[in-house]
Amino acid sequence: MPADELQRENVELRRRLAELMERARYNERVLARFQKVELRLIGIVSFKELIEAILEDYRDAFELDVVTLSLIDADYDLRRTLMDAEAAPEGFPGLIIFDRDVYLSALFGAGNQPVLGSFDPARQRVLFPAESPVPSSVAILPLTRWGQLVGSLNLGSLRPDRFAPGMATHFIEWLAAVASVCLENVANNERLKHIGLTDALTGVHNRRYFEQRLREEVDRALRKGSPLSCLLVDLDHFKSVNDRYGHLIGDAVLREVAEQIKDQLRLSDAMARYGGEEFAVLLVQTNVIAARAIAERIRERIAGQAFKLPDATQLDVTISVGIATLMEELRGADIDARARDLVGRADSALYTAKRSGRNRVATARGPTTRAAARSSSPPLPG
Repeated sequence: MPADELQRENVELRRRLAELMERARYNERVLARFQKVELRLIGIVSFKELIEAILEDYRDAFELDVVTLSLIDADYDLRRTLMDAEAAPEGFPGLIIFDRDVYLSALFGAGNQPVLGSFDPARQRVLFPAESPVPSSVAILPLTRWGQLVGSLNLGSLRPDRFAPGMATHFIEWLAAVASVCLENVANNERLKHIGLTDALTGVHNRRYFEQRLREEVDRALRKGSPLSCLLVDLDHFKSVNDRYGHLIGDAVLREVAEQIKDQLRLSDAMARYGGEEFAVLLVQTNVIAARAIAERIRERIAGQAFKLPDATQLDVTISVGIATLMEELRGADIDARARDLVGRADSALYTAKRSGRNRVATARGPTTRAAARSSSPPLPG
């Protein structure tokens, strides 16, 4: 072989070796970044932080132009969790929530295989919202746990050749697997927190949760100057229900009343079982007029629905409601004092509703405390 040809071959071999070395170094850097992201994801315990990490860290670590995450939330559990964490889903432009799995199941097919290739606006635009960059090539990866499709991790690049059909997918599938495991871990953690803050009988939040949320909402209302209303709801003559029909029927009535109240509230509102037959509700950004309308709607719904007993007889149930609203003249004051005052005035209004004949709504007129309201009158049953 001529010397000049050997020289050319030698140059070409050196060039290829340099490319391979550079590719190896690039892969090492990518792997190091991935390990760093992986460690961070594993340590996250809240949905809010995890979603932020997936959307931001994956994009930065792997030099992508857009990353979005879609999740199937048929029972609204995720949305309620985000609302409880003061992180409405709308606050995550890269988060897409589906009520059902129909779209993703059709996209991935029976085998839940990743979809790689050129971006198809007609089929894939829903996974890359209008405010995100329009990718040229995409990798859409199924998120599965225990064989069930729970969402998708959607990677987009402005480079047409970044993702192509037939390319090796082991690494990006591992990205999706890590995201799936972390989502499940966070979901389990949120469930444990939920159990600790949930009333076992009715399934709504318990008093501990309400008191935590009360302080947060009072703080927010004082800072922003927004209205905050509190309802205390008490079943009328509930002791007689237990005495006459037994505690199993009484428990069923409590569960049904809790469900009826919850159905009238927004996701941003907070509700808890406050005592034996008493429920507390926080209506955020709600003035006294709107709060009274909501309370009347709840009262009318419960009064208008007879509860069916096992022997086919019907039981009429009514409630009394006390309302208090955080007052303008008290804004800027001590948070804990204002929280106690708000509940105390709602409690005083509830007592007024009871004294006035029950099955009615009463509104607190001033900063009267529970002690002042009840010290001058004998207690009323139910």
